[in-house]
Order: sequence, then structure tokens, then C-alpha cells
Amino acid sequence: MSSRNRLLGILVCILYIFTSSCMIDDEEIYINIPGEKLENNILHIYTSKEALMLPLENELSAIPSDPNNPLTKDKVLLGKFLFHETGFGSESKLEIGKNTYSCASCHHVKAGFQSGLIQGIGDGGVGFGIKGEARVMNVEYTEDMLDVQPIRSPSVLNVAYQKVMLWNGQFGSSDVNSGTDAMWTVGTPKETNHLGFEGVETQAIAGLKVHRQSIQSDLIINSIYKDLFDAAFPEVSESERYSLITAGLAIAAYERTLLPAKAPFQQWLRGNEQAMSDDQKEGAALFFGEAKCYTCHSGPGLNGKGFYALGMKDLEGIGVHGSVDEATKKGRGGFTGNSQDDYKFKTPQLYNLKDVSFLGHGGSFRSIREVVAYKNEGQSQNNHLVPTDKLSKEFEPLDLTEEQLEQISLFIEIALYDDSLERFVPEGLLSGNCFPNADVQSRLDMGCQE
Repeated sequence: MSSRNRLLGILVCILYIFTSSCMIDDEEIYINIPGEKLENNILHIYTSKEALMLPLENELSAIPSDPNNPLTKDKVLLGKFLFHETGFGSESKLEIGKNTYSCASCHHVKAGFQSGLIQGIGDGGVGFGIKGEARVMNVEYTEDMLDVQPIRSPSVLNVAYQKVMLWNGQFGSSDVNSGTDAMWTVGTPKETNHLGFEGVETQAIAGLKVHRQSIQSDLIINSIYKDLFDAAFPEVSESERYSLITAGLAIAAYERTLLPAKAPFQQWLRGNEQAMSDDQKEGAALFFGEAKCYTCHSGPGLNGKGFYALGMKDLEGIGVHGSVDEATKKGRGGFTGNSQDDYKFKTPQLYNLKDVSFLGHGGSFRSIREVVAYKNEGQSQNNHLVPTDKLSKEFEPLDLTEEQLEQISLFIEIALYDDSLERFVPEGLLSGNCFPNADVQSRLDMGCQE
């Protein structure tokens, strides 16, 4: 071989090695792009990104609904007003509390449709603060008069993807509650299950009565509310049209549209690659990968349908109103009466959590990072109550690094945060009342004048 040909051969070999190395490096970089890793993980679990997409609130046909309570624009509009209307809070224990509270007192937009407190307060509460954190018991009330949540109020975001409601799942007549009829005790809110609705509707109907609200009032018959009821329920006879049941069905219809579909993760699912940072994408890839968060937090609402015993602390010891009864402490088991369900609580949804300061069913965590770290450690914080053999098998150490914990936390806190939830809130009420609360101190806190 001539010197010239030998030199050309060497150059070709060098060029081949150089370009081959670049191709390998490019392939590795491509595989490790956070967005690609996340997409691969999601496709492996769900086969499509669409499986995790939330519909927009006006896409009513795409939103899961109760067959016995089909969604309509008129029904949703009525529910939007009823949910926030303090004028229906007319069954208060004391006159001073009358017309000062609403459904939104414990599920308001400032706290991501949760309460700003460990235990939400309806009748008997005063004040609001900035995110509901300053609401306290009216000095004229006593503890036994107070309408206070027995456990931390879950968010009503993404309830369209739940079949049963509350931490113990006691509301709802179908799905996992099929066969629990014996527990629908007459004379208790659980009796509402006999109406045959799904959980969202059942809770809304029962909640109106439990939280001392009344629909049979002049506020309906002598106002535009009558027109809204007429438009929402034209098929219901007038003798039954203005009732707790129809009001509850309208509220449930509205609640089903509370979908944080504009969160960065949702934007990414729809094709906006820039909606999330690389760290958020890495966190999401872990969430849908080795961290196995998706095994419990599944579906578009990332709430799943399961109940799990994770050994979290209850309300006691962190400042509560009244005592927590044994049935509440036992979660799902407290409702079903089945010891196999003891200390299991329903998987919560994960959107817009950074607006609240208390997480976990007992409010024992102060940040998203704390919850993520707790699940990574897999060690119960409530050993004195929850036996080790009752803990769910899914609760085990994950051995994630500090960086990975931070990435998962960023994904949940930032990428699952819809910053435009105010679109779900009316500009004002038809009664002219302030909301979500209308007591004197709340009005001062919110700068609201009736």
C-alpha cells in the first residue's frame, strides 16, 4: 500500500472513531433528556399521555359525572353560587353566626379549595386572615356548638375522579361502597347514601344539612336564585325543585369542574416542553418511575381510588377542637367495621398543595418535602396507635437521594400548581353577601363590604 493510501486509511479510521463516538454520546444525551425519560415512564404505565390529562372546566362531556346527575352549564353555574353563598348559612347555633359561612369556608380558593386550618370551621368561626389561616372560634360559642371538621379538610379539586368521598370514603353508594349498606345508619349523614348517588353528590347533599345550611328560604323564591334553579332543574317538579337535594346536586356538578388543568404538568402533557424545568421533569420521572408514587397516586387527578395505612399522626397533640373519636382514627375501618381496613385513609389528590401549611389526614406535616421524605423513610410516626402489621405493603423505604427528594418535591409543588384557580370563583354573590365568610372580622380581613 502506498504512503498516500495508508495516510488516507488512517484519516478515515480517525474520522470513523470520532463520528462514532459523537453518535454514541448524542444517543446517551438523548436517552437522558428529562422530558424523554418522563414520557417513556408514562407511556410504559399508561400507554398514552392523554390518560393523565385533565379536561378544561368547560369540556363538560369529558368530565366524569354521576349518571344520575348529568353535568349542564346551568347546573354548574347554580352550584358555583351556592358553594360560596353565605346567605344559606341560616341554621347557625347562635344568631350572631347566621349567614356568615358557606361551603367555601372550609374549601376556599386561597387554600387550593382546602381549609387554611388543620380543622376547617364553618358556623361559630370568625376571621379569615390571608388564606383562611386566621379563622378562630367565636368567643360567644362553646366547643360543643362549633361546626368544626373532625379531621383535616381534603381538597375538592379533582373530585370528578373519585367515586367515594371523605378520608374514610363513607359517602357514595357504588364502587368500593357496594355492599356497605349496613353502615349507612339511619339518622346519620351516611344515610344519604340510600339516595343512590356517587360520592361527590352524596357528600354535597349531606354536607348542606351537616353544616347548618338551609335552601328553603326567601333568598331563593324572591330572588334570581329561583331562575337559576328553574334553568338547572327543569325536569324536577316545582314542589321539589328548591331543596337540599337539588342544591347538593348543583354544588356537586360545580365541584366536578374544579380541575387544575392549567398547571405546568398539564401544559407539558399537551405538548408544551418548556412548561416544566429539567428538575421538575426529573422529579416527575421519579414519581412515575423508581419512587413508585404512581402506584397510589394514579389517574388524571393523581388521587387513585385506594385506601392505605401509612402510620401518619392523627390530630391529637397538635392543637385541635374537641377530641378525635375512635372511628375517625381508624379511617376506612371506622366506616366499614372491617378490621382489615383499620387505619387506612383515602389517597388524596396532589394539585395546588403549596397553598396550605398542614398536610396528611392529621395535618402532621408542614411541607410537601416533609411528606416526600416521610414516604422515602418508610417509618411510621404513629407507632403507639397503628400496629406495624396494619401498615400497607406499599409503605416501605425507597432509598432515594436528597437530590431526588428535592426533585419530586419540586414536581408536586410547582409543576402541579395551577395559578389561575380564581376562574372558578364568582365575582360576587347574588345576595350581595361577602364570601367565603361574612362575619365582621372576616369582612375586615378580606376588605369586603356588603
